[in-house]
Amino acid sequence: MSCCRHCEGVEDVFSRELAHNDLDDYRRKGASRQTHMLLAALHRAGVEGRNLLDVGGGVGAIQHELFAAGLNAATQVDASSAYLAASQEEAARRGHAERVTYIHGNFVDVADTLDSADYVTLDRVICCYPDMPALVSRSAARARHLYALVYPRDRWWSRLGIHLLNLNFWLRRNPFRVFVHPSAQVDAIAAQAGLKLHSRQFAGLWQVVIYARAG
Repeated sequence: MSCCRHCEGVEDVFSRELAHNDLDDYRRKGASRQTHMLLAALHRAGVEGRNLLDVGGGVGAIQHELFAAGLNAATQVDASSAYLAASQEEAARRGHAERVTYIHGNFVDVADTLDSADYVTLDRVICCYPDMPALVSRSAARARHLYALVYPRDRWWSRLGIHLLNLNFWLRRNPFRVFVHPSAQVDAIAAQAGLKLHSRQFAGLWQVVIYARAG
């Protein structure tokens, strides 16, 4: 499956209705457990004065929480226009919209136009992208200090669940698919980008993985 064809289904899956529901859930309940685990790692590293590149940031939970802790600026790249709009709406409500740059598009296509950032985050993103090596290598290269990922654990039960989910997409004739990418491959690509594994935690289906750049 080509990435272009895959991305054709993103706007349908990550729709305006789903973005609205996710934003409502975030306002009522806060960030998810796995996102909190990612945020805790960034807080321990220090947020004050840092900048963030948030790939596939959804409603912007990571940036909203980090701005409250002293984040300086953020860039969000998202293939879903509905989620970018939801993130902008929440940023305006919280008063930091002017400190965020929003880019609509496929990250791999626009990566070469982006500056590096202190922290680069992909929260439940690489599982939504068929060309994991391109996505991870190009995003990892832009992390000056920490590179943080949330993606499915490579287990038989997660692969089974995602197979059933993809069957539903196939029945709906939607080209979008979800993937379980091998953890060892992700680690190896991050290492090639000069990043060292810092921590790996688990939250049900998900793993929260933090890499740090040497020095």
